[in-house]
Amino acid sequence: GEIEMKYKHTNRPGFLLGLIDFFTAGLFFLFYMPRGLQDELESVLGHKVMPYWKAYLLGIPTLFIYPLIWMGRIADELKNIAVDLGLSGPYTSFRHMFDWNVFGLILMGPAVATQRFFDTLNRVERKLNERFC
Repeated sequence: GEIEMKYKHTNRPGFLLGLIDFFTAGLFFLFYMPRGLQDELESVLGHKVMPYWKAYLLGIPTLFIYPLIWMGRIADELKNIAVDLGLSGPYTSFRHMFDWNVFGLILMGPAVATQRFFDTLNRVERKLNERFC
């Protein structure tokens, strides 16, 4: 039979997800995150992660700086795991997330940042799947 993969969603279209999220002012990820992505992130990172909806709510009084920091921290952890697994760059990172979301806003920056984030996550999950087989 076919080998059961630990991570099933290793081809998430980051740019598209980022674009949808951008045009829905972050509401898209409120619905997308809980459906397995939160569990996946916690599994990959090896620890609990604050639910995105909490980060989103904390974003309202902070002009959405809080969710950016939340995502940036996860991005840095993902980058470290990718490096540890021997994957080549480019990787997501706190700085990449922050710079594209803040300075690249007019250039669809959040979608670019989300693309890199999910590209790194996809590659890490594919590599981890190889290890579990």
